[in-house]
Amino acid sequence: MKYSATSSVVARTPHHQRFTALASVLLIAGLLTSFAPDAQAQANPALLKDKAAFVNDLMKQMTLDEKIGQLRLVSIGPEMPAKKLADEIAAGRVGGTFNSVTRKDNRPLQDGAMRSRLKIPIFFAYDVIHGHRTTFPIGLGLASAWDLDAVATAMRTSANEAAADGLDMTFAPMVDISRDPRWGRTSEGFGEDPYLVSRIAEVSVRALQGEQKPIAADRVMASVKHFALYGAVEGGRDYNVVNMDPMRMYNDYLPPYRAAVDAGAGAVMVALNSINGTPATSNTWLLQDLLRKDWGFKGLTVSDHGAITELVNHGVAHDETEAAQLAIKAGTDMSMADQVYLGQLPGLLKSGKVAQQDLDNAVREILDAKYDMGLFHDPYLRIGRADGDPAEVNAESRLHRAAARQVAAQSMVLLENRNATLPLKKAGSIALVGPLADSHIDMLGSWSGAGVDKQTITLKQGLQDAVGDKAKLVYARGANITDDKHIVDYLNFMNWDAPEVVQDKRSPQAMIAEAVRAARKADVVVAAVGESRGMSHESSSRTQLTLPDSQVALLKALKATGKPLVLVLMNGRPLDLNWARENASAILETWYTGTEGGHAIADILFGDVNPSGKLPITFPRSVGQIPSYYNHARLGRPFTEGKPGNYTSQYYEEPNGPLYPFGYGLSYTGFSLSGVTLSQSTMKADGKVEASVTVKNTGQRDGATVVQLYIRDVAASVVRPVKELKDFRKVMLKAGEQQEVRFVIDAKALKFYNARLEHVAEPGEFQVQVGLDSKDVKAASFTLE
Repeated sequence: MKYSATSSVVARTPHHQRFTALASVLLIAGLLTSFAPDAQAQANPALLKDKAAFVNDLMKQMTLDEKIGQLRLVSIGPEMPAKKLADEIAAGRVGGTFNSVTRKDNRPLQDGAMRSRLKIPIFFAYDVIHGHRTTFPIGLGLASAWDLDAVATAMRTSANEAAADGLDMTFAPMVDISRDPRWGRTSEGFGEDPYLVSRIAEVSVRALQGEQKPIAADRVMASVKHFALYGAVEGGRDYNVVNMDPMRMYNDYLPPYRAAVDAGAGAVMVALNSINGTPATSNTWLLQDLLRKDWGFKGLTVSDHGAITELVNHGVAHDETEAAQLAIKAGTDMSMADQVYLGQLPGLLKSGKVAQQDLDNAVREILDAKYDMGLFHDPYLRIGRADGDPAEVNAESRLHRAAARQVAAQSMVLLENRNATLPLKKAGSIALVGPLADSHIDMLGSWSGAGVDKQTITLKQGLQDAVGDKAKLVYARGANITDDKHIVDYLNFMNWDAPEVVQDKRSPQAMIAEAVRAARKADVVVAAVGESRGMSHESSSRTQLTLPDSQVALLKALKATGKPLVLVLMNGRPLDLNWARENASAILETWYTGTEGGHAIADILFGDVNPSGKLPITFPRSVGQIPSYYNHARLGRPFTEGKPGNYTSQYYEEPNGPLYPFGYGLSYTGFSLSGVTLSQSTMKADGKVEASVTVKNTGQRDGATVVQLYIRDVAASVVRPVKELKDFRKVMLKAGEQQEVRFVIDAKALKFYNARLEHVAEPGEFQVQVGLDSKDVKAASFTLE
């Protein structure tokens, strides 16, 4: 019988048993390691308590094809229907799948793995970004809570629901620092600040995975993304290049990924962008020197969708053969949604262009990940038995509405509230207008997992439930999201089942006239405006941050009625709100609030919950100010507000500085801060300084605020930021109550990467700034000796 190392099936011939015996001898002798044709071979359960020994033993039994098959991450789709995928899995040609999202769908695929020669389980992955069945606020909303317990609740609930559907991994958290709101994926992340995003990254990983190893049945493995620097794409244009100096990289953009890795993230998704001329997927410095050697990461790396093939488009690979070679040698373990490894690695190994060790390293990391998921202990750990499947996967009983409502209420930011327009009274007549006021699907936001749009509570529903028969609610759509057919067609292009943006066929004038009639009869107007969820999504970068013309026309007509105008914003990025700031009576930034969004927004509008959110990202005055972020570098000729701008760093057409600064957010009560008191004026290198302030609720309502600690390095060996967030506390105070808040500052808080990329705290003066946002602060100084 002839046997090929690249064949995954051994024919049943009369000589097969003798060949198996020979193979056993060779295996024992250590002469046959790349394949083992024994159909009865399998993992040794006696070694299961020792991961390294277990995986090594399994790898000794794997054929070349079986090893290459483990590198393949595929999705059910038109080119790979479920039956064909199950057959591929049974043949040992698949390591994991994504986008099969129920136990009923996943079980036959895992059954296929159990029919394979070595019975190596596959894992099931999905984009569980801000919820699964229950959808929580988008990333920017979660970050706006400045509450790590709220983030943990959202991620833990997401993991529980995903695991209950048979999923083992989520491509989350998304921790890309974003300072250019033109980028559509701004909505997925947690904003512009390295410290805040790092804290959220750490909490997210631990909430998703839990503390147990292997990961418990009700948790899933985290795959932090997009590694690296994806939020810094040039021009805010998705999939674009990133060019960045090393100091900025290390100080500003890399910390959140490092925080996720240090928290134990089991996997990393490799970004689609290039970094200083080398695509992340083929970037040996990024994936080997930095991630594995410097950071000590021992987990699984997964390419983004089709990224290995795209090395040809990047122009660093001549063809798919070279693309596979570059990616596997750089350290990209799994190939998502392409056939490059499957088709090209056998020839590359045979020619010696790829070493056996390169392949074995990737396979070992995949098997290690499956071990850590608990799949070798029980391949059906999260799939369970068929008799335990939910009768209805979208059953109401599977949702966690109370948690979603509570977290959503904390995620909103009150931007304006003139003449105490809010909270509204549950009395009289309220006009509700706007294209987003009754849109179920837009409540979900981008990357909404397995969330079902009809299960969301719209703003219209939320307001009606809140007022009952106490007030009259009159609804008018008022406008379409946009009247630009090109944009509507673009947004609907990828939605095969049904269009997401459905146009009202009435004329703009007729819709506005209806809204104006409703407004004139009402005591107050609530306008739900912003972006459809597809406008803040992957591949939805924008050149403008303004509201669409259709909505601006509606708002101007509503303003002309003279009635109080409350704007409820639904969007996934900072917007140009100049007109709104000057003309609206109140502005509530809700982002996309998720399953219980309508109820949560109503809780805020009527004062059942006092808003406490703070912005995790700067709102520029216009697109021309981008990038606009609070922790920018110090300058030799800085613009100083209130002084002439000539020959300073400024734009002369409009006021300088942000429209709304990082950390900003109002409340229905007032808060005051005392001056900053330091425990001492000097600090030893191994010492600490304690900064304390007293925060007081000066209003008539109970409420929460976020006390924020910033530090400014007064003089350093390189140019440093004007200030950097280093800690924060969310404080709940009853009306009239005050509380002392203490922050401990040590050398770690003062460290940065210098020009030689040394992580140092340099002696000298440091200014401590404490405020309720990044702009209005109290300050004191100490010296590091």
